[in-house]
Amino acid sequence: MTSTEADDEIFQDALEEPALSPKNDALDVISNNNGGISPRSLSKKFRFKKKKRVRSGEDEIPPLSETLDDAKLSVDMFLNNQFEEARAICQPMADRSMYHALGYGVFMYLKAVMTFEEKHIEEASGVLSQACDTIGQMRRKTGFTENLGRIIKKVDYDQYTEMELHAEICYSECLLLKAALTFCEDETLVSFVKAGLKVRTCYQSFRECWNALHERDWTNSEYKSDFEGGVRLGVGTFNLMISLLPARVMKVLEFIGFSGNRDAGLQEIMWVEQERNGLRQFLASFILLGYHLLLSFFIGSTECNLDLCKRILEEKLAKYPEGAFFLFFKGRYHFVQGEVGEAISWYKRSVDSQNDWPQFHHICYWELYWAHVFNCDWSGGWKYSDLLLQESNWSKCIYAYQKASAMIMKSKQLDSSQNKELVELMKNVPKWKQRIAGKSLPMEKFAVRKAERFLDQSNNLMLPILELIYVWNGFHVIGKQFQLVERIYALVDSELRNLEKNSAFSNYYSENLCLLKVLQAMCLKHMKSPLHAEECLKSVISHAGKLKVDTYLVPYAMFEYGCILREQGNLEGAMHQLECAKNDFKDFSLQSRLHFRIHSVQQEIRGASEAKSSDGDPDPNHDDWTADEILPML
Repeated sequence: MTSTEADDEIFQDALEEPALSPKNDALDVISNNNGGISPRSLSKKFRFKKKKRVRSGEDEIPPLSETLDDAKLSVDMFLNNQFEEARAICQPMADRSMYHALGYGVFMYLKAVMTFEEKHIEEASGVLSQACDTIGQMRRKTGFTENLGRIIKKVDYDQYTEMELHAEICYSECLLLKAALTFCEDETLVSFVKAGLKVRTCYQSFRECWNALHERDWTNSEYKSDFEGGVRLGVGTFNLMISLLPARVMKVLEFIGFSGNRDAGLQEIMWVEQERNGLRQFLASFILLGYHLLLSFFIGSTECNLDLCKRILEEKLAKYPEGAFFLFFKGRYHFVQGEVGEAISWYKRSVDSQNDWPQFHHICYWELYWAHVFNCDWSGGWKYSDLLLQESNWSKCIYAYQKASAMIMKSKQLDSSQNKELVELMKNVPKWKQRIAGKSLPMEKFAVRKAERFLDQSNNLMLPILELIYVWNGFHVIGKQFQLVERIYALVDSELRNLEKNSAFSNYYSENLCLLKVLQAMCLKHMKSPLHAEECLKSVISHAGKLKVDTYLVPYAMFEYGCILREQGNLEGAMHQLECAKNDFKDFSLQSRLHFRIHSVQQEIRGASEAKSSDGDPDPNHDDWTADEILPML
């Protein structure tokens, strides 16, 4: 791997876990099945507003109260799987109402990121550009004199109308979505510069809104809560996401003025989630569930608030019992605790709850693949990876390798036609490698290398599905249930005893041995045998500089050794191992994935050290952040 490829991974690997793509365009078909509703069954409130608009003229900008009510109705429909009906509320008024424009933009954005198809990205980009124009017309117009006055004295936010303030926050949110799509539109330097400028403008706009929230006189304001929800959600999300980035990326962002405070970010998002009637409350719920149940496991964090997730899911499923998104998160809630049987049941319920958005089925299929293989059900993994390969275009390279890995685990039971299919799959893995936003996905590059190794190793690989479980941080989940770990350990132990007898693995003996030792160490760690796990990891570390391929195993082993030292209370030794894993190795597979995990663990170690040295606990309800603290001036 070249240095340039390694640099690419630093910025791309965090986005690897695919949001899977659809086989067909669900949003272009209106369905009245599976909980869908016809226009006649829309609420009386909505039908009344439609009549009112006809009387007032097509070009009239609707009042803020009306746009907020429609936005909340649209959200309710969306969460009840009535996707097309929700969009039908927003689209007709998107050319003259800020919340309709933003809502329509969000729907098109979700469609684009779930498919990653060029036509959908271009379509969403156009809609978001139009939304920015529509909302921009409602923002406060400032002349040269007023802009000059900002340098001399503080802005008087009491001079802003509430419509202008809501337009400012909607514009920030819309611009952020547009910036995210700009990264995907093409691979030129101009595209990335444009996206960076949009993010910078968005960041500054959120800062302006934060100041307005705290400096304006909101007495008797009817719409403060929804404005405040938008500000706190945007500020919180900025802080949370930036705080998760590895130190190397953080240094660049801090140089140009961005910084992130994870605690502050989570606190702001929690405030929005607790506003039960707020327009953006559902988004705050999604972000919190996504952070605690998805992202924290990907980056290797131990900070997963299951009690919070349980409370949110109980409330949301009581209100939206067939809501596909919350059924999915309920499955994930059980999955992260190693309760794979329960997880499978909830994921299937999510799939069965709606047919209007098949691309969301693919996300459930992805989770169902892992739930089955964690349970050593290779046939189940085979089934769902095949469904993904047939129906989703997002990453056929990864899906093909996953399917092939499941087939290898059943190699003794394959007939001649299935063996032929397995070889063809591995030959096609490199052909299906793609570029997104001008970059190759690190996980696809990993799959390509493994497929080439399969062909070079007499059509065989060493426990490939267990290796996938490891690189996707699956032992963090499997370790919650002893019986799951025990099954994996038995497989690894058997292969270790047979390694020297298998001539297919002789050319890469050291690489296969190191892989088995890492897998064995992970099992022993979760079987409460840390000293034996240490021995396995040290034997892998001793191969530094000796491996022809799979060089990633050495720094990953060093990271795992550091985590064991941390659990034993040796924080200084843990930090040393983590720093060595981060700084002593370059140009290996999945490098940035490891750097994310190192960053997360180091943050937790530093936080624990600061808590020990602190005279008192910090105030968890701290609510007096200044703009310079939470959004530093650029």
